[in-house]
Amino acid sequence: MLILGVAALSMGLRSFDHVIPQKLGALGIFATSFLAGYFVSGSVAVGVFCALSWLLFPWLEILTRIRKLRLPLEKNLRQRLPPSDEIFPALPEITDEVEQEGFQHVEDTGWDWDDYQQFFRLFHKEEDRAQAAICLVDQQDMAFYYLSVSSRAKDGKIWTTWNYPFSYSLKLSPQLRINRLRNDHAFLEICESHRDFLKKNNIRPEDLEKLNPEEIQLEIQKDLRAQIAHNLADGVLTQAGEGQIRYSWRGMFFIWLQFLRDIVRLS
Repeated sequence: MLILGVAALSMGLRSFDHVIPQKLGALGIFATSFLAGYFVSGSVAVGVFCALSWLLFPWLEILTRIRKLRLPLEKNLRQRLPPSDEIFPALPEITDEVEQEGFQHVEDTGWDWDDYQQFFRLFHKEEDRAQAAICLVDQQDMAFYYLSVSSRAKDGKIWTTWNYPFSYSLKLSPQLRINRLRNDHAFLEICESHRDFLKKNNIRPEDLEKLNPEEIQLEIQKDLRAQIAHNLADGVLTQAGEGQIRYSWRGMFFIWLQFLRDIVRLS
């Protein structure tokens, strides 16, 4: 009854839309695992091992799938048809939200490799010198989407606000500055947060590059190349045959640390 009580309390705390009860709920999940191990074995050490097993669990995914993963060295974006309503039913509604904020739909693009696909719906707002994107990531049996608003400064820095739901699986390029929000934020909130992000960093409209809508896809492709090059130079990625890359052992430890960050952040 104690184990069930702690588990129920933990799940209840996790349902709150506030970081403090969510963190307490996560601690409760660790406590539930400890109590289960302790009462079954009568050993504190076994209880501690059961609690800490949550930290080691990601290695099952890393060693069985990510270690074998191969990705293209060049992520060439091409024009794509939007995903079906069955795959991405919220796309029309989100598109309306973006356009209501004054952004104009530029094009649909993306790339795919084996069972990994990424779709971008790109937008442009001339008066704000900003670009926006709806991105769907579809890999194996898991799919998720996120929204982003970006501004490109004349000094080469890219200021981006997004609600990407996980810690990123690659190191971000040095020129990228990220303002991350929870994934339940609406596009209007993302726009407002992005304006505050620029203001806090003293980025004025005249500091931003004017964007050519026809070149947004090319700029994103350049960003992807820069990110791959940065991770190859840093040892997170390594060459895996002609035109392919994979995670190095250093990269796999990096992914594990990103998993741990998500556990601590509990976003």
